[in-house]
Amino acid sequence: MPYIKTSQTNRLSKTFLDAKSQKCGLRCTVFSVDGNEYTGEWLNNKKHGKGTQVWKKSGAIYTGEWKFGKRDGYGTLSVLLPETKEYEKKYCGGWENGKKHGFGTQFYSNSAVYEGWWREGQRSVWGRMCYESGDVYEGEWMTDKTHGQGTIRFGQILEGFWVDGAARCGTLSDFGRNEAPSATKYPIPQLQLMDMKLVLSEAKSAYLETVSSEFPLCDKLPRK
Repeated sequence: MPYIKTSQTNRLSKTFLDAKSQKCGLRCTVFSVDGNEYTGEWLNNKKHGKGTQVWKKSGAIYTGEWKFGKRDGYGTLSVLLPETKEYEKKYCGGWENGKKHGFGTQFYSNSAVYEGWWREGQRSVWGRMCYESGDVYEGEWMTDKTHGQGTIRFGQILEGFWVDGAARCGTLSDFGRNEAPSATKYPIPQLQLMDMKLVLSEAKSAYLETVSSEFPLCDKLPRK
């Protein structure tokens, strides 16, 4: 069987062409077969460094840092509004391994805004959520739900403990009723004792009855 020896020149040429075909460093816009486009830095044929990605199907655009082909570092994600053909910012902040991670701000379509910490794409640790209704929650989060110590203001203020997205216990008080966009109908009434001496007298009588029923011999002791 004949053997064709490859010259050193041919091997060097092939190695050079392979290396040149690998995207590395700053490149002009690169278009993929699905219509997406990327402009920015590369490393070993992967997006790495700073760059901008435009998704054709969703109209979303990301500008920021990349690491080995995934969004990683600080970046901003925006979406294209079909009505105005303008971009609207949806998220700006930290990313890791392609997901929201670290401190960042999320802008929702219903004008609600979350500012705080993220972990693997979910609200976590601590954050402030401003709802469309004007209510504001500030406190702890876990797996994208309010969880832990927190405070919510809605014409009244509730300070307490949340579990899996629901308030479990806390203290409710009036706060900023005049400035609240949708205050509760009735304020919390002020609680006070009508007759303090009567309450103390009844409490003392109840205590003495309990003592005498449990310790009958106490009735035979001299009273001062």
